[in-house]
Amino acid sequence: MATLLRIDSSASGDNSKSRQLANEFVEKWLQDNPGGKVVARDVDANPLPHFTNETLGALFTPEENRSDEQKAIVAIGDELIDEIESADLVTISAPMYNFGIPSTLKSYFDYIARAGRTFKYTETGSVGLLNKSAYVFVTSGSFLADSPMDHQIPYLNTFLGFVGIEVKNTFVAGGQAMGEVGVEAFDKAKAQVAEFVG
Repeated sequence: MATLLRIDSSASGDNSKSRQLANEFVEKWLQDNPGGKVVARDVDANPLPHFTNETLGALFTPEENRSDEQKAIVAIGDELIDEIESADLVTISAPMYNFGIPSTLKSYFDYIARAGRTFKYTETGSVGLLNKSAYVFVTSGSFLADSPMDHQIPYLNTFLGFVGIEVKNTFVAGGQAMGEVGVEAFDKAKAQVAEFVG
């Protein structure tokens, strides 16, 4: 049975355009994989603690020396890594907030980036270990994709590649705060998702 890990990060709930694009993809994926399983990880509804000195201290403390509090901190990342390792496919929906991704999604990435589990360092550089594929759904209030002000899509590609996740396709709907042109951009992206999956 194929498993799709769906990661959503918008603070707009059901009104989120990035979630709606992901909805379109997941619906089509389930049609093509009737026995498939979708695991939902909503980092807005269930935000993760930000990385702190205590977080790093727990990770760098040998397992046998960790306090109960440190074990609980490390367990957060263990659960997330186990979840993504078990997935056959990953989808990520991410709006642009202040030129980048939501901080809730950044926290998620901080927890799954773990040397020896999701990446390793070698003499020639880092190597991602997850060996997964992903589809990404991004939105923004204006049209910033491929501009110097876009720290959303380049960051997602960089981080996902770092941990061994290949982005198969990115579906972009800009202009979501710009009225009719935003509606047209969303409809175009939605049609691209339907055509791609179909």
